[in-house]
Amino acid sequence: MDRLYTAESVTAGHPDKMCDQISDAVLDAILREDPMARVACETCATTGLVLVMGEISTTTYVPIQDVARQVVLDIGYNRAKFGFDGHTCAVLTAFNEQSGDIAGGVDHALEGRAEGRRQTGAGDQGMMFGYATDETPERLPMPIALAHRLARRMDEVRRSRRLPWMRPDGKSQVSIAYRDGKPLSVRNVVISVHHDELVTQKEIREAMMEEVVRAVIPGHLLTEDTEYLVNPSGRFVIGGPAGDSGLTGRKIIVDAYGGFVPHGGGCFSGKDPTKVDRSGAYMARYAALNVLEAGLAKRCQVSLAYAIGRAHPVSFDVDTFGTGAVPDERIAEALTAVLDFSPDGIIGELDLRRPIYRQTAAYGHFGRTDLELPWENPCRAAEVKKAARG
Repeated sequence: MDRLYTAESVTAGHPDKMCDQISDAVLDAILREDPMARVACETCATTGLVLVMGEISTTTYVPIQDVARQVVLDIGYNRAKFGFDGHTCAVLTAFNEQSGDIAGGVDHALEGRAEGRRQTGAGDQGMMFGYATDETPERLPMPIALAHRLARRMDEVRRSRRLPWMRPDGKSQVSIAYRDGKPLSVRNVVISVHHDELVTQKEIREAMMEEVVRAVIPGHLLTEDTEYLVNPSGRFVIGGPAGDSGLTGRKIIVDAYGGFVPHGGGCFSGKDPTKVDRSGAYMARYAALNVLEAGLAKRCQVSLAYAIGRAHPVSFDVDTFGTGAVPDERIAEALTAVLDFSPDGIIGELDLRRPIYRQTAAYGHFGRTDLELPWENPCRAAEVKKAARG
């Protein structure tokens, strides 16, 4: 029996994604001058207003209002008729330092306190999941891989000015039929594109089909039964923060695996790498990719959980969904033998105290073949393979 899996993505001008990008731009600006900073930056936006807030402990100064405005302008919100303008919108800030109670647990992990040595503890409790599959070049489930490709293509077309009626906001969604665990065909595609008042829905549909859908989705996945829904509401003139408020961390499934695997619930954007809901998720993805690269499985999910103030995970699990070349327990043992899943180990392994985050805040944090991200480079595969095979 066929099973349907669906995933969505959004363009860079979606209000939630705009907020993610502002939060990560602030993080990058701080890490550029102060790699040891503690940052938990969140952003919300509505008509004519951006509010940047959170907890930051740093030795440097960053003009946060300027950073936020530049992100808004870079996205393309630079005229009032687009519903938002980075030149004229209000930008408010509200920040405190990181709680001393939290900082104490991060600075001095439980294990280090017991042994009289300094070790970084997890900045929060929570669960993280990493996943990799061989069904796409991105090593992502096909629904989310295609949804991201569609969203990125929409932005490319808009920025090229080939379709001058396009505006920054937009969404994509793809439903794929799987048979025997493998993607078979695309059942439906949803494209919602922000546009000006003069273009007709017929023009929009024809342009999106030609410039986006057929340019992105491989022909062998499309059938005569594939359904195409382009602006199914019939009109999308009011978009961006004028159409819907935005908030950092409200697109966590878009950021990860599209709902194909579990999600711990913690968002990524705006957080420095001591926050394991970000760095732990990156490390879990890195571990899963190394398992695939080592030829130990065709699908792999790595699950982690942490307690605030403790360095090492309180749980660790590997599931290869029956595709493993060796038992999952041996793969788990190999990963923990080769990789250090403590905050210090993760930060050192992936070199995370540097300004690399804003570029991840649109089109997903994983499977980014367009970027050089350390958690996407399975360079420890040979060691993992050797450890797993004894």
